[in-house]
Amino acid sequence: MAKFKKRRHGPTQSRDPQRPPAEAKPGPPPEPEPKPEAPAEQPPEIPIGAVQQDEKDTKLNILFWLRVACAVGAGTAATFLFDSYEGEERRWASIGFMIVVFIGTVIYAKSMRIPFSLADRKKLVTQGIGSYIFLYLFVWIITYTLANLDGNPQVPFP
Repeated sequence: MAKFKKRRHGPTQSRDPQRPPAEAKPGPPPEPEPKPEAPAEQPPEIPIGAVQQDEKDTKLNILFWLRVACAVGAGTAATFLFDSYEGEERRWASIGFMIVVFIGTVIYAKSMRIPFSLADRKKLVTQGIGSYIFLYLFVWIITYTLANLDGNPQVPFP
């Protein structure tokens, strides 16, 4: 650290009454101090009130149950839509169908206008995604199994 600071103003008057005041040196006038720049404005974080919090929770519950219903419906539909496909083609077509239906629920969720804070924006996609994937696969496998029983003697139940 510097021991002495650079003076920005002219000489100061002495407090000693017997000493005459110092004469100011001729020269340019002192420069005004620069004003500190204001930081870039960021959008203020708006606190969510109790009413908005309740509305947000209600809409997130609706979104969760919508995804559960879509998983059951799409898993059942995939069994019959892709019946003509064979082997790997059937699997990939069904997984692609699952992704398309999920993207449809994301688009619908955006139209719901859920009041999120800036930190919670990703909840639109992540709300119920695990339940959606596992329930879709479970329903797809169960309906495929039940639709293709055909009295197969290797199946342990009638």
